[in-house]
Amino acid sequence: MLANLTGWHALVILAIVLLVFGSAKLPGLARSVGESMRILRDEVHTTDTAATDRTGGTDDTTADKAAQAPSRLAS
Repeated sequence: MLANLTGWHALVILAIVLLVFGSAKLPGLARSVGESMRILRDEVHTTDTAATDRTGGTDDTTADKAAQAPSRLAS
């Protein structure tokens, strides 16, 4: 869907945004969007860190299988 956008499309969208919001409100809108993105990034980082702490830091199951393989052969 977005693969077909060209530079002209971006200019038209920018013009529509300027008409709808006006030039006076755009800095506040951009600041709000940036702050929202920063909050989202921080929450994702916090969630990733908590998930890593819960699992013990590694998600590599192939290392676990390789460590278990010799014990099955010895039995």
